[in-house]
Amino acid sequence: MSTSLITKNDINRPITIVISALGGQGGGVLTNWLVSLAEQQGYFAQSTSVPGVAQRTGATIYYLEMFPKSAVKDNGTPPIMALMPLSGDVDLVVAAELMEAGRAVQRQFVTPNKTTLVASTHRVFSIAEKMAMGDGTGDSETVLRAAEEAAQNFIAFDMESLAAETGCVISSILFGAIAGAGVLPFGRESFEEAIRAEGKMVDINLKGFAAGFAAAESPYQEEIALPPVAGEITGNPNGPEAQARIDRINRLPDAAREFAYAGAQKLLDYQDLDYVDDYLDTLEEIAAQDQAPFDLSRELARYLALWMAFDDTIKVADIKTRSERVRKYRAEVRAKDDQIVNMVEFMHPRLEEIVGSLPIGLARRVEKSPLLTRLFEKFTGPRLMDTTKLSSFLMLYFMASLRRIRRKTLRFHQEHAAIDGWLDRVRRALSQDNALAVELVRCQRLIKGYGDTHERGMRNFNAIMSVFDQSGGKLQAARVSVLRDAALADEEGETLKKELAA
Repeated sequence: MSTSLITKNDINRPITIVISALGGQGGGVLTNWLVSLAEQQGYFAQSTSVPGVAQRTGATIYYLEMFPKSAVKDNGTPPIMALMPLSGDVDLVVAAELMEAGRAVQRQFVTPNKTTLVASTHRVFSIAEKMAMGDGTGDSETVLRAAEEAAQNFIAFDMESLAAETGCVISSILFGAIAGAGVLPFGRESFEEAIRAEGKMVDINLKGFAAGFAAAESPYQEEIALPPVAGEITGNPNGPEAQARIDRINRLPDAAREFAYAGAQKLLDYQDLDYVDDYLDTLEEIAAQDQAPFDLSRELARYLALWMAFDDTIKVADIKTRSERVRKYRAEVRAKDDQIVNMVEFMHPRLEEIVGSLPIGLARRVEKSPLLTRLFEKFTGPRLMDTTKLSSFLMLYFMASLRRIRRKTLRFHQEHAAIDGWLDRVRRALSQDNALAVELVRCQRLIKGYGDTHERGMRNFNAIMSVFDQSGGKLQAARVSVLRDAALADEEGETLKKELAA
């Protein structure tokens, strides 16, 4: 943009700025740059901040006001500046993450007659989103539409990705985006001089500033998601065996193919081709009894794969020792090739997880023996493991190698007994009511994770299955949906208990 929305002649009120940034995103650095910029340009500048509780349970809110010294030159009395923003009285709102932009809109800091909103479209999921029993993620598209409607000018792009591409920090991208927005009465050179004046990482910050400035000059355009195109699923098989599984998937109903292909890939990574065959056998059997529009086949392709790839100690250890995870972590902390990065894992093994990783016969002996139980309990409880150390890494690597005997473990036996019971109920429901079978399949979303999280999910899942059994398989599909939503409402299961009692 070539002209500023706020001019030096606008001296009746201070320029007001709100910055919302998460821990580690450089909100304080960005605030210091803006204060330095204003003071260099002959403005009074004041900043305050209200810190969040933690890095992602609450963002730090920075509030700045700027007022030109020339406006008070005659009487020499500095202006009285506010310590916090007021709804409807903010010129510029900067959000370093999408949901923080949504919160600014919700607090009415963003108004269509005044506010320029500069926001990153990337997401950092909140604690509440991660702890939700089901899919607790916020709707990004809704936030983007609300932000565009609420702001006078809206500038949005993925600043986190741009920072990673340029090797810069997101605060420099934000600073460049503010300059590119043209909302402040200062030229680009003045912004760059504020970075130089600080004297820290000048070249890198100037590079990020330039990238943010260029991105901000392109107006925001809402992305329109194209509907998926039904058709043959293609891939790059490694050989005839893989191609044979792809051919089987391509013979499934169109509605199920996308999830079936993803599910087969997930289970191949989780176990082996024989495990993929078990998955496809079940899909083919159910699909042969399904009817258009094949909702049951689609949902089963999704949820059966998720359950068959259940989280056990073998899977957790495998994930934590993968080289791509190390590369991703090093990229996130921007480590150089010659730098050593220590990765400390927080582990909280329970007796159930340890015993569940043993072959069935040995696991049953441990469960029946108080002496063996006390021995294994010594390895339970919270602990930190520095996987940079060879001993810790080799321990996890050994656990990951146990995938070869996974089918013989107690946990595998327990999970597949539950899966078989679930599928039997689906088959019984399918013979009477296709919609009921679909709702029973969707109940799998209650089950996720491991430890206490898995136990809570299984408890709620079994409660709903018991209602189905007691009804003689004649439960209404809508009733299953209501019970499932109640189970997802809270961790304690109080809502489900009330619904069951009703």
